[in-house]
Amino acid sequence: MSELRERDPDELVQAIILRIDKEDPSTEDEGLSAVARAAVIAYLRSPHEPEWQTWSEQAFAKSVRRANPKMFSKVLEVFPEAMVSQVGKAQAVGLPPLPANDLPKLIAKLQVSGTQLPKSNEVLVAEVNIGIRKSLQMSTGKAAAQSAHALFAWLTEEQGERIERWLSAHAPVGIQHLSDEDFERLRVQAAGPVIQDAGRTEIEPGSETAFVYIKTTK
Repeated sequence: MSELRERDPDELVQAIILRIDKEDPSTEDEGLSAVARAAVIAYLRSPHEPEWQTWSEQAFAKSVRRANPKMFSKVLEVFPEAMVSQVGKAQAVGLPPLPANDLPKLIAKLQVSGTQLPKSNEVLVAEVNIGIRKSLQMSTGKAAAQSAHALFAWLTEEQGERIERWLSAHAPVGIQHLSDEDFERLRVQAAGPVIQDAGRTEIEPGSETAFVYIKTTK
């Protein structure tokens, strides 16, 4: 993984921990959905706290880190107030924003790069979907961070009634891997901003990576 731009050490970062069970892994799409949900679940627990306000006014930076089942359990012990987001076999937990240079040792030593889960032919569909640009060939960890960016950006712009309905249905999130053609076609239906990557890892700065779109049922 090549870093294209260094992170400001004083920047606030939301760490999201993805449980990776090598013996019985989830699918990649389950992991992406679980991470995106974990990010917004953590925010919705205390959106008016000062650290969330400061973080959301910045670039709402996220760091998706992987943990084996044992380390994931330790994270939950250290952060007992955190709520686990589960989609299929995937589990993830989002933490409050912390300074990038002052993460707890337990979190700081969890790996970021190289996170990969197996792909599946089974399509994960919901009313709220995240469209991901397939041609960028992002790792699971990178795609998860972009998915979380897209869902958070949608959440902060969407009107309350749809959010309440979505939350009452347990906040399901579908994942769609889109060709460049489909990405361009569906972006006009985006329910929130189209995410442009900052270029810190894997892909070039300004690359359009993901957006939320609503699949209505008749």
